[in-house]
Amino acid sequence: MMKLHEGGIYLLHGNDLSGNSAIPQEEARQGTIAYRILKDHNTSGNMQDLRIKFDALTSHDITYVGIIQTARASGLERFPLPYVLTNCHNSLCAVGGTINEDDHVFGLTAAKKYGGVYVPPMQAVIHQYAREMLAGGGKMILGSDSHTRYGAIGTMAMGEGGPELVKQLLGRTYDIKLPQVVAVYLSGSPRPGVGPQDVALAIIGAVFKNGYVKNKVMEFVGPGVKNLSMDFRIGVDVMTTETTCLSSIWQTDEKTEEYLRIHGREADYRSLAPMETAYYDGCIELDLSAVKPMIAMPYHPSCVYTIDEVNANPYEILSETEERARVSFGDKVEVNLRSKIRDGRLVVDQGIIAGCAGGGFENICDAADILKGKSIGSGIFTLNVYPASMPVYKELMRNGALLSLVETGAVVKTAFCGPCFGAGDTPSNNAFSIRHSTRNFPNREGSKVQEGQISSVALMDARSIAATAANQGRLTSAEEYAGTYTRPAYYFDAKIYANRVFDSKGTPDPETELILGPNIKDWPRMSPLPKNLLLKVVSEIHDPVTTTDELIPSGETSSYRSNPIKLASFALSRKDPAYVGLAQEVQKGETARQEKLVELTGEAVEDLGGLSLEDVSDSAVVESAVAAALPECGEVLEEIRRALPEVTFANTGIGSTIFAVKPGDGSAREQAASCQKVLGGWANIANEYATKRYRSNLINWGMLPFLVPEGELPFTNGDYLLIPGVREAVAGKAEEIRAFAVKGGSMKEFVLRLGELTDDEREIILDGCLINYYRRHR
Repeated sequence: MMKLHEGGIYLLHGNDLSGNSAIPQEEARQGTIAYRILKDHNTSGNMQDLRIKFDALTSHDITYVGIIQTARASGLERFPLPYVLTNCHNSLCAVGGTINEDDHVFGLTAAKKYGGVYVPPMQAVIHQYAREMLAGGGKMILGSDSHTRYGAIGTMAMGEGGPELVKQLLGRTYDIKLPQVVAVYLSGSPRPGVGPQDVALAIIGAVFKNGYVKNKVMEFVGPGVKNLSMDFRIGVDVMTTETTCLSSIWQTDEKTEEYLRIHGREADYRSLAPMETAYYDGCIELDLSAVKPMIAMPYHPSCVYTIDEVNANPYEILSETEERARVSFGDKVEVNLRSKIRDGRLVVDQGIIAGCAGGGFENICDAADILKGKSIGSGIFTLNVYPASMPVYKELMRNGALLSLVETGAVVKTAFCGPCFGAGDTPSNNAFSIRHSTRNFPNREGSKVQEGQISSVALMDARSIAATAANQGRLTSAEEYAGTYTRPAYYFDAKIYANRVFDSKGTPDPETELILGPNIKDWPRMSPLPKNLLLKVVSEIHDPVTTTDELIPSGETSSYRSNPIKLASFALSRKDPAYVGLAQEVQKGETARQEKLVELTGEAVEDLGGLSLEDVSDSAVVESAVAAALPECGEVLEEIRRALPEVTFANTGIGSTIFAVKPGDGSAREQAASCQKVLGGWANIANEYATKRYRSNLINWGMLPFLVPEGELPFTNGDYLLIPGVREAVAGKAEEIRAFAVKGGSMKEFVLRLGELTDDEREIILDGCLINYYRRHR
């Protein structure tokens, strides 16, 4: 079914895979679609060190407030490129009183003031609007949501944390090394009952754990592409995020052109295909006809089986899933999924078809065909369907698909991303939900392990969800459906957006007053990197992968994304509830240090970086203030100064750090890093970082992305770590940085690495955060 090629491979004439060509690899690399798009957007003149300017930006309502606030603090006057602000995450005022809608009012006034596009709540999920109205051949789009993927339309799109969008808003660039490109060579045609989620899960299952496409571009080519509808391609494409790739791109054809014509944007079509000879750094060879209906069992999209395998071995597979739960949750909750087996088959409690992955027109039409004339029953099983946009919703009304669904007992709702990140349709305790959405991380469906609540989500395609619903919750492959698929034509009605969406057409109105509700707060002031650092390890996580959902929960925190201090109180709450209190305790020492230094030197907090001993006339006063606020720090300093007498709290910052084996899988949300910084975090320490976007978020918030080799750690949770000369090491591009674990009256030396950093990234770390960096460069 699928083959992962070892090493690179040539693609000849767009169809023939070969290990050889007369054209050198470096020259043939220029034959990929990705290379040519990157070249068109690169401003550096050097294709090995890219400085990308994007064609457009997208954000939703749990990211755009922070982005615009950061940009305002850094000198924003207008949006210099199209910027679409959608409202598909914080759409329900379920928590926080009025503050969700306050964010929307802020978004509308910001779009008017700075010249953007504002899509009101329930009109469209972020990625569907971008597909319908923004993406086009040869473009590049940057979004503050990790599933920013429009490769099927010919757009290289990337999901990053908010600070990367701030850079674009301020006329700066997205700086990366030229990424490797991996071909996804498709052949054959999908069998009846197989949908895009099935193909996507098959690929994720093959490449996630081995990192085959990590931080690379996936380029979909081969004769099988023409056998896929546009909705099918889009459904596969959006899930490439779960492989940890950087971006994706597809060859385009007459179906792509027709898609854009339907949406009134035929001028945005561009024919994209590999050149006669193209060299790829890897190749995933996939026969579409061999893919069967799949299921990603809890608690990760890579935990993939065929539905037939689960039905044949439910006890064994559910036991494996319960074991994964024990790794994630320990003894906090008891997960008993085997209780869901009845008469030898898994019976689920809930079905959801929603969002940027599941809410497409073709997915819902096929689901309606499978369910037509059936009943989902009057038991515990429920089925909720969320069309991805109001134009899709209208067409489903017009062709009768919604009527078929409603008659079965399903509930049809408006465009909303809630089921994907835990703000809607939270199942009951110990329930099992099947969803055509993007992720099934622990707690992402909205349960709260810290309060003894847990439910589990598996990912499936809409067709098999519908087949399961037709059997009233009994897990069923869509291959068991023997009927026909009507495949009605799609007609896009642009009037819906014309009547409701605010589009400035790129013209700002500087006289518009930004309306800030009481929960919209500025970022706290942050200090530059000091000469030395003293860090306390306040959390130690040894899970194989730590997701951004575990670093900052989704769902119930959404209403507080515009309030940095309030949001920070949720950091690691699902993974390590003690973290916030421990970090805040350490922060008392740094707050006292900064206050005393400001008093003694007359400098602002933002200018305290790099102070040396001679900069402060009475360093003992500083040490006394720190010791009063955090007595254990005074004791640690005494140990340190026996070996390094030049270290003083006049030149040594105090902060917290966490260790995690592989943090940062999942969402692009910058708050996974910024919340740690708000609580006084100065670094993460890891064996590796799961995604580029999480590492970038750390850097943009002035946090050091340290690396240590796998194996026995030189420190444990609760230890203090001294990093002398850290500022000089960062500025001097040192490959290794000396550090000491301070404990038990001794200092154990070890080495930290930072990995590759651009010059700008080093300056951001030295300045303490992106806001300070832009303040200095105004």
